[in-house]
Amino acid sequence: MATATATSPKLDLKALLRSGIGVPVGVLATLAMVILPLPPMALDVLFTFNIALSLIVVMVVFYVQRPLEFAIFPTVLLLATLLRLALNVASTRVVLLHGHTGGHAAGKVIASFGEFVIGGNYAVGVIVFAILTIINFIVVTKGSGRISEVTARFTLDAMPGKQMAIDADLNAGLITQEEARTRRGEVRQEADFYGSMDGASKFVRGDATAGILILVINMVGGLAIGMMAHDMSFSDAARVYTLLAIGDGLVAQIPALLLSTAVAIIVTRVSSAQDMGGELSKQLFGQPRALAIAASLLGVMGLIPGMPNLPFLMMAAICGGGAWMLHKRSLQQPSEEEMAAAAAAAAPPPAASESKELTWDDVQPVDIIGLEVGYRLVPLVDKAQGGDLLARIRGVRRKLTQDLGFLVQTVHIRDNLDLAPNSYRINLAGVPVGDGVIYPERELAINPGKVFGRLTGIETRDPAFGMEAVWIEPSMRDHAQTLGYTVVDASTVIATHLSNVIQTHAHELLGHEEVQHLLNTLAKTAPKLVEDLTPRLLPLGTVVRTLQGLLAERVPIRNMRTIVETLAEHAARTQDPVQLQSHVRVALGRQIVQDIAGMSTELPVITLEPDLEQLLTNSLSGNNAATPGLEPGLAERMQRRLAEAAQRQELTGEPAVLLVPPQLRQTLARFMRSIVPNMHVLAWNEIPDNRKVRLVTAVGR
Repeated sequence: MATATATSPKLDLKALLRSGIGVPVGVLATLAMVILPLPPMALDVLFTFNIALSLIVVMVVFYVQRPLEFAIFPTVLLLATLLRLALNVASTRVVLLHGHTGGHAAGKVIASFGEFVIGGNYAVGVIVFAILTIINFIVVTKGSGRISEVTARFTLDAMPGKQMAIDADLNAGLITQEEARTRRGEVRQEADFYGSMDGASKFVRGDATAGILILVINMVGGLAIGMMAHDMSFSDAARVYTLLAIGDGLVAQIPALLLSTAVAIIVTRVSSAQDMGGELSKQLFGQPRALAIAASLLGVMGLIPGMPNLPFLMMAAICGGGAWMLHKRSLQQPSEEEMAAAAAAAAPPPAASESKELTWDDVQPVDIIGLEVGYRLVPLVDKAQGGDLLARIRGVRRKLTQDLGFLVQTVHIRDNLDLAPNSYRINLAGVPVGDGVIYPERELAINPGKVFGRLTGIETRDPAFGMEAVWIEPSMRDHAQTLGYTVVDASTVIATHLSNVIQTHAHELLGHEEVQHLLNTLAKTAPKLVEDLTPRLLPLGTVVRTLQGLLAERVPIRNMRTIVETLAEHAARTQDPVQLQSHVRVALGRQIVQDIAGMSTELPVITLEPDLEQLLTNSLSGNNAATPGLEPGLAERMQRRLAEAAQRQELTGEPAVLLVPPQLRQTLARFMRSIVPNMHVLAWNEIPDNRKVRLVTAVGR
């Protein structure tokens, strides 16, 4: 006979919580306490749980590294407040129904707070309760509510600046798409958290108000019920019900004060990761001068006759001992100059020069891209000291290689003792093309154009784009972001500047060797096309100059197949690199407009008035077409008006595009390159058929 065994179902608390049912069931049970009467034993357990929950929340707030690690705190605060109010209603019912039987009618917890904590004296209990309520309501709750409100508003105002900083790091190749997505999620989560904290602080404030009203209701109601329903004397009713009401109020007010303190702590913390205990001891008790001054003042007060000499002198000795220990520890740490001298002394002496003939091996090639740093910036490059500049530069090279279409050369980094300690310099082919001053211990707050206040620090300009900026202390990062500044660290400043320099001088980095590599790569998939182009139709030098011209006008050369096909098609009619470049731009028109306008079907453009177009066309009709003979005043007015039109486009968030006839495009692009470098000059025949053109303005004489 076959037997079947059945396992009896068991209540699994962990499974219940994981299923998501536990919290809703707990909320419903809390609401049920408002309606259903509870025995004194259940009240004792729930009041104890309420106090334990408040202590746990305070400890969690102390030990989380960042406020966002406790993002569920507003919800916990609401549930704890709801639990406390439900317990107030349940205990009020028990006090008013059974209070005449004695002080233990509402449970031992309330009785203990009413008898032991306040000594059984209801006058003392009223005063203690009033003091706790004042501290909670006026000091802690009001302050944390104001901080929550201001932080929520500033966090929302800072969201655009933080998003711009993330986009800038992504475009510079400093972070990946996944990292950018994670950081954007953190920005949204931070805004949601502080917005929720702004609302949650109102719960705490309302809870403090409710505690006062519940105490008064319990005292007045208990006095009336005791005298009228149970024939108690006024003194007996006042003593019993007042002690029970005070005990009930204290049991609820102490957890409320703990949660209010937790709210105040979490909203006053900075958003960056930190160990609160370690930072508190480091920043508050880490200054030996402050401790020494405090010890001196305490010692003087301890020597005054009539003062409590022993406590003051003991505290003066403790502060003085702490100051001496901190000072001794600082003397044991070597200064930067001593470390530099020790490093120089430890370096091996140069080898004695040998008498030998010079060879071609002694001729050192010039670095294509070089970065020189002062000695204070060396830690940014040294991985052993936590420097991440090498990784950032590697990310910049990877991003630019993908965007430009050719392999960007290695960046050679050297220290240069001739530079100022905080300076750096970017070289191309041994020639400086950019420099800047960096403060590694600070962060750069960049003004993107619209900020809501000023910052204290070292005023400067962003070395990459020339925008107004301030070097600030790292502790001011969150405040700067709330004002609308884009805040980056020192390594990011150098990496962004390097990225901008490489993009601006990309045509100088492309040579015969790089073009030959591009052709060899294309020959793997289209060998006949490459074989027909060079050297049969075009010499390699002409191809190089054509590609350099494209890069000089910020046109990537990723689509080498289309470029080579276009060159092969027009090589029989012309070998002029300028004309070949114009043909290639027409073939790459879809890519060029896509890089400018993105996925938008409409392209806003600036044009020239017909009479100005005709004048420029006539001036180019001669043999010297590369340099139009314009009257100086007209050239200056045209430059100024085009620059103003480009600036207006930037303020609206749209690209500045100048649309001109094909015969004027090359000359005007060269004419505008040094004046308005952010303006794109396009010919009519470069606009693809699927793009609509919207006229923004026309520039005249």
